[in-house]
Amino acid sequence: MSRKAYFSNRIYKNTLSGENVAAIGHALFVFNKAKHFAFSTLVKEKRSGKIKRTKSLHLTVKEQFQLDDYYVNSIVQEANAKLKSLAELNKLYTTSKEEQIKAYNRKLKKEKSHLTTLMKIKQSFVKGNPSFPKNSKEQKAGNFFVVNFKHRTDLYYHAYKFEHHYLDIQIKKARNKIGFLTLKQNRRLEELKQLKTKVSSVVFGTKKRFKSQFTMEKYSKNHKQWKYDWQKSRYRQMTISGRKDAGSGNFVFLYDPDNNKLSFKTPAGVVVSIEELHFPYRNDLVKSCIFTQQKCKNKKKYGKPLGWSVEDHGDYYIFKCIIEEVPNPYKNYSKLDGVIGIDSNVNHFAISNVNSKGQLLSSWSLPFDLAGKTSNQATKIIEAEAIELVDIAVRLNKPIAVEKLDTTPSKASRPYGNKRANHLMSMFAYKKMISSIKARAERMGVAVFDVNPAYTSQIGKMKYMKRCGISIHEAASYVIARRALGFKEKLPPVLNTLLPEKIIGVHHWRQWGYVSKLLKGVRTCAYYQSELFDVDKFRLSNELFFPKALTDWEKKGLLKLKSGKTLPS
Repeated sequence: MSRKAYFSNRIYKNTLSGENVAAIGHALFVFNKAKHFAFSTLVKEKRSGKIKRTKSLHLTVKEQFQLDDYYVNSIVQEANAKLKSLAELNKLYTTSKEEQIKAYNRKLKKEKSHLTTLMKIKQSFVKGNPSFPKNSKEQKAGNFFVVNFKHRTDLYYHAYKFEHHYLDIQIKKARNKIGFLTLKQNRRLEELKQLKTKVSSVVFGTKKRFKSQFTMEKYSKNHKQWKYDWQKSRYRQMTISGRKDAGSGNFVFLYDPDNNKLSFKTPAGVVVSIEELHFPYRNDLVKSCIFTQQKCKNKKKYGKPLGWSVEDHGDYYIFKCIIEEVPNPYKNYSKLDGVIGIDSNVNHFAISNVNSKGQLLSSWSLPFDLAGKTSNQATKIIEAEAIELVDIAVRLNKPIAVEKLDTTPSKASRPYGNKRANHLMSMFAYKKMISSIKARAERMGVAVFDVNPAYTSQIGKMKYMKRCGISIHEAASYVIARRALGFKEKLPPVLNTLLPEKIIGVHHWRQWGYVSKLLKGVRTCAYYQSELFDVDKFRLSNELFFPKALTDWEKKGLLKLKSGKTLPS
């Protein structure tokens, strides 16, 4: 069961009496002051491992701030929820730090290996007999010394210039780089240690606004203005949880759907009435929930709680009604007609329409552009595409299949990767995409199946991209749909011959992982000119691809391939 908040229209302060505005402001202040106290108490107790109070937190807050049970319940709930969310964030940050440390370890290992190679070459020059490791990019060609980079080759005409203009400089750079990497690694290790041992707290009103008193000129010269804005941001919102045994789902807030009138009693005992309050989006749903709750006879068993929230936006208030929505009972789980497979990417959705036999009927992409967009703009763009995507599933009467991905480790583990790839990864709003699809699908009665993302792109690239004449992303969406239908993806016979004996009978995902590592140096476009299904047994590397399909570097990488076994005739 999910909860959804529905926003009211703006209630401007100049339309309310001064008494009501003052009462709402006082209620927000007291509520948040009590919430800060409750949360601070929980954090201090967790840090010390001792509970110094003799009464429950509920009674402690109630006595100190003179609040009734309905307000105190919500305050304690919010404090506990905040502490729980901090624990979840701590796990996320810990995972991220661990991935960063692994990335630094890989980079350090690479740089130390490079430094060792340079030092060996340097020692050979000192001894007067220059020699070079076979796999180093520095080599001797005749009477010259060459350095092979990815896109260029540097040439040195004599040993003195190579030694002092290249080797000495590169050795110094490598040592400096290792020093900086070690420093970064030690910092991340210290941060990881603090995450595992320290109990974090929260800066209510945001840490950025707190620091602005020192960093922003307008606040550094006018501390009173900063203090006013700071307190305004700390005491601007309160949420009162609902009760299913209440007449309208809440004992503090009472909403009259017939007259669009909301009234509630503040902690000071002032009854505030808000006229002409309605909900621009799903007003009918809010009224229906309240009517149903009011007419419910056995509220303790069948009642539905309705939470209410008040937000101060300066010139106006926004009220929210928080409703527990029952899952759609008419959701389409049937796979008899097939499945719609979706592969989410940074700038498009790749879609495959697959029948129940696992055959591809059609595939296409829904492109969008998130470059340079704000978070809210990106959300709107993704939601628009999600609506179109789910509407397609409704028309075809098929459920949807998506990958169950966790992009957090991959975003944190590539600090020294390709800059363009890292930029695209940072823009990849996967969680936002999936949540938009699932929210729309829930409303339209379309089931969404999560599948394991293991090797979907690799399988699509090697097995279906050329055969179906589609892109790698559409091929991945095809694999996702087939996986949701329960189909297994076996390797093509020619790739099966590359497997060593020890993994012939293991799970097919491990086999795909092994083959993917062998062929990771081959460009994606080369698979359009492959012969993976035209030969049954691997003999030479040039049998896998058409002539001139591979570059010299790719051919060199494939020379190490050997047949792991011979297929029976």
